Amino acid sequence: MCLQLTYVVKSGLVGFPLHQLNTKILPTLSATIPTPFPLVFSAPIVSFLSFIFSSPLSLPSSPPIFSPFPSSLPIRKKMATAFSPSKFAAQPFPLNTTSQNNPLTIPTIASPFLGSTRKLIRLCSSSNLNLRRRSGTVVAVSDVFKENKSKSTPNLLITKEEGLELYEDMVLGRAFEDMCAQMYYRGKMFGFVHLYNGQEAVSTGFIKLLKQQDSVVSTYRDHVHALSKGVSARAVMSELFGKTTGCCRGQGGSMHMFSREHNVLGGFAFIGEGIPVATGAAFTSKYKREVLKEVDCDHVTLAFFGDGTCNNGQFFECLNMAALWKLPIVFVVENNLWAIGMSHLRATSDPQIYKKGPAFGMPGVHVDGMDVLKVREVAKEAIGRARRGEGPTLVECETYRFRGHSLADPDELRDPAEKAHYAARDPITALKKYLTENNLTSEADLKAIDKKIDEVVEEAVEFADESPVPPRSQLLENVFADPKGFGIGPDGRYRCEDPKFTEGTAQV
Repeated sequence: MCLQLTYVVKSGLVGFPLHQLNTKILPTLSATIPTPFPLVFSAPIVSFLSFIFSSPLSLPSSPPIFSPFPSSLPIRKKMATAFSPSKFAAQPFPLNTTSQNNPLTIPTIASPFLGSTRKLIRLCSSSNLNLRRRSGTVVAVSDVFKENKSKSTPNLLITKEEGLELYEDMVLGRAFEDMCAQMYYRGKMFGFVHLYNGQEAVSTGFIKLLKQQDSVVSTYRDHVHALSKGVSARAVMSELFGKTTGCCRGQGGSMHMFSREHNVLGGFAFIGEGIPVATGAAFTSKYKREVLKEVDCDHVTLAFFGDGTCNNGQFFECLNMAALWKLPIVFVVENNLWAIGMSHLRATSDPQIYKKGPAFGMPGVHVDGMDVLKVREVAKEAIGRARRGEGPTLVECETYRFRGHSLADPDELRDPAEKAHYAARDPITALKKYLTENNLTSEADLKAIDKKIDEVVEEAVEFADESPVPPRSQLLENVFADPKGFGIGPDGRYRCEDPKFTEGTAQV
């Protein structure tokens, strides 16, 4: 009986850059993993690989239809089978990996999208091989879901309307962030500004599936999350300019986008800060439905955070609470492989973040975060589970930022070859190619969207630049729970202007 389903991919380990393999240590690996980069390897990675190449694969004639979210068996039981620690027993590493008898030399199944995906492969329990590896071009989740589409659209994952909506949202995010860079260097923005270029497939793939009542909790890299949720480009740009017309009246700035109207519950400057807030929002939804008997309350919360957050305590505590109470939340890890200048591989004992989900009894899924269609298919399932009351999901989206950590970062630590590799997998270019090759739209339609977005962004800059700055009287608003009782004295003046108050001698 086959007990495990896993992904088989085209090249290498995700998170283990191919330019870091060492041909002196693994002289034959380049025949197994095609790569344009020179190969370098470290001892821990060699140890990690030791069980990968130790046993041949048994491949069926056709892959099964597979959902990463188990339903027929208890989640904890199924995940324990697939992620058993016993499967990490040390095994010898055979260096004889010639292409003739190489068990990992598998025919490529071409994809019209990125051209580098593979079907899911079933691994039977008779095999002692556990493919605990990751890939830069991860499982073709979208390929599997194709089989569930109607026969009238046999190979299409989206309609024309859906495709144009995704494209417009991604282009808006990219154009907006590019304009932010210009305005920052012109002195229109202050403080730290963290841009989202390259990661648009994650925001669009998840947030465009939400209802207005659903909530989003972001990080300091929050501009595009707010835009995807419906906050206007005017409001976001004005906030970045520190103007009263901003979504936080100019008091939040780049890292603290908030919109009660759109249920954007904030960007957070410190990593991990937003996860407890998102967990609380999900608890609110469950409480309203089950205690207050608001039967139509099926609201879902998305918690976005990066790979650097996943070693922090809040992450583990909130995963535990969410699983314990079956909260309607999706934890979305935007793993861009770098925490400022720290490589993800050097900062964590196990770089496979999605495996932390099953440890708490929730599904953990890894998806190619540079492919909006794959992200969208996984997001549909995860959001659907939460909305149906089936509990939380941990989704690791492996992506890449095209700029430095912030606009103050010269970005000198990342290998230029690595940056070029991911730049060639631009998610917007890939979606554009998919839409045109499948005759879902024309170049003229896409150019019209590009022009429209350029006008929207330019108008947002003009609006923000002409908007007024906040008055001094706004300084202490929203700081104290009762401004009249603490922030403002009986004479109507702010208490901070009273020398006795600042000295701590005033009667309050």
